[in-house]
Amino acid sequence: MSIPPPPGPHQPDPAQGPQGPSPAPDPYRPPPQEQQPYGQQPYGPPPPGQQPYGQQPYGQPYGAPYQTWGQGYSPYARPNSVNGLAVASLVLGVLCCFPAVGLVLGVIALAQIRKKGQSGKGLAIAGSILSSLGLALWVTVLATGGLSAAWEGFKEGATEGTAFSVVKGQCFDAPGESLDGLTYDVDEVPCAGEHDGEVFGEFEMSGSVFPGDGAVSDAADERCYPLQDAYVMDTWSLPDDVDVYYFGPTRQSWRLGDREVSCIFGNTDEKGTLTGSLRVDATTLDDDQLTFLMALNAVDTTFWDEPEEQPEDDLPGYRDWSQDVHDTLDDEIRHLRAHTWSGAPAKPVEALIKDMEKARGEWAKAAASDDVDTFYTHYDAGYAFVDGATTVTARKALGLASDPPYDDEGSGSESDDSGSGNLDV
Repeated sequence: MSIPPPPGPHQPDPAQGPQGPSPAPDPYRPPPQEQQPYGQQPYGPPPPGQQPYGQQPYGQPYGAPYQTWGQGYSPYARPNSVNGLAVASLVLGVLCCFPAVGLVLGVIALAQIRKKGQSGKGLAIAGSILSSLGLALWVTVLATGGLSAAWEGFKEGATEGTAFSVVKGQCFDAPGESLDGLTYDVDEVPCAGEHDGEVFGEFEMSGSVFPGDGAVSDAADERCYPLQDAYVMDTWSLPDDVDVYYFGPTRQSWRLGDREVSCIFGNTDEKGTLTGSLRVDATTLDDDQLTFLMALNAVDTTFWDEPEEQPEDDLPGYRDWSQDVHDTLDDEIRHLRAHTWSGAPAKPVEALIKDMEKARGEWAKAAASDDVDTFYTHYDAGYAFVDGATTVTARKALGLASDPPYDDEGSGSESDDSGSGNLDV
């Protein structure tokens, strides 16, 4: 007879009789008390000789356990922060405005990056290098004086085409040592010493569109000369080497709102200068001098209105003008007599008034002349007192300029020109 093999893990026990197929486990029934749910182990240590589920029989795990995330519980790793000093060092290095500060910040940033594990090492290195180059450049510029030259060039470029202002009574030196051409700035100097120019008046132009350089020049010619007479009331005091110049707006400065024209005294010689102020007005004159000059200048202004044509061609025009001269003399004689003269000037002024009264009669006869010959007779007699001996004596007594001005032809006659102050300036 055969001996059955011992029951094994895949063979049923013969004593139990034949067994059918094992019934399918009911997923909704709890497992037997001695059996633990799938994947779980009983509480406490496992029985001797039994390995926990998921391990090999010899106690070796199937694999290393899963690793946790490196940054707490966040599902993603956070990037390192950028060092702020490194950024600042790079900015200062690029701008090159404070290179020493940029270099120091770069060195500090490198130390912080190594200590804190921050990013930005490349920025700190680049900032340090640029700051070092900028620092070397600054040292070179300061050592060679290039900074001063660069600043002057910057100022010249910044002011080109822009407006600058000078004021009445100001004396100055022009950078180009000339009052001709374009000037972008001037250096104010005391009027007592040598200077290139002296401002005697200013006026404003109008309009939204630049009228052109020619129109600016015409406006200066028309309006500067009356301002000259107000600034230098004693026209005899003007040197014969003085000319009139002006500063006016350019096309570029006009766009910036510049409308001012400044009237200026300068030397007729481009390389010449002026010495001392030419100002002779109410701010420098006493009451006697002011009254005297106002009267004589009013007469001179009427003389300057003489018709351009000759009496032979325009006798009616000359007769009307002669009447104007008569009326002006009449007014100014009354003003001179109404003033109380103090001390020495009284007698010389009285003698001048008498000559003016004689001249007034001659101009009345010239205004009534019917022919050219008669007109010329009274015309010449009327001019006889102009810049005559009594005028010079009165000026000396008043402390005014006493050398009569002459025309460009150098005539020394006191009666062959149209009056005092007729300078071509």
